[in-house]
Amino acid sequence: MLTGWQAADPIASLVIALMIAPRTWKLLRETLDVLLEAAPKGVDMAEVRAHILATHGVEDVHDLHAWTITSGMPVLSAHVVVSSEALSAIGHEKMLHELQGCLGDHFDVEHCTFQLEPTGHAEHEAHLCH
Repeated sequence: MLTGWQAADPIASLVIALMIAPRTWKLLRETLDVLLEAAPKGVDMAEVRAHILATHGVEDVHDLHAWTITSGMPVLSAHVVVSSEALSAIGHEKMLHELQGCLGDHFDVEHCTFQLEPTGHAEHEAHLCH
């Protein structure tokens, strides 16, 4: 209106749209990751499994899952088979603290849930439907 140039408004609108588009795309991707409970970026599940197996007394890991419950908050759950000797020596609580601290420090996972199982319990679970 001030300059009389009719194309000023559409050009300004396009510039603003181009500035908004990348941020919109990023927000849409993050939202879809949360809604689809996608695996967190940068978490290598094979490396997580190996790290858990390296913990003293851990014999096996199964039903290992990682997902994102909110933007930037990865969580993990796993069934961890632990020898009876290790559980008797350090106890359930210390084993859980060791596993949770280990993954939280090395993989930046906000929340970990572990089900500690005695040796042989996995065969029982195979008959159940997950």
